[in-house]
Amino acid sequence: MTYRILPEGTEVDLGQLSTAVRKTLGSKLARLEERPVAFGLRALIATVVMEDASGEGENVEASLGSLPGVSSVETQDVSLI
Repeated sequence: MTYRILPEGTEVDLGQLSTAVRKTLGSKLARLEERPVAFGLRALIATVVMEDASGEGENVEASLGSLPGVSSVETQDVSLI
């Protein structure tokens, strides 16, 4: 699954947020990158590999959304390996 994590604003330290995302996702995290959104705002794009269990995607989304400095989390892509 791929998630777009939007910070609350341009003042959020994406380095610290990236560290928090890596800690939260642990071994599930396959890739994490920054992408520009608009007006200096950058989003984190997290690619996560996990079991195809009921509710697992929603749990990950909720965990990411509860991190300090996160405005919203959006599922961008879902695929099977």
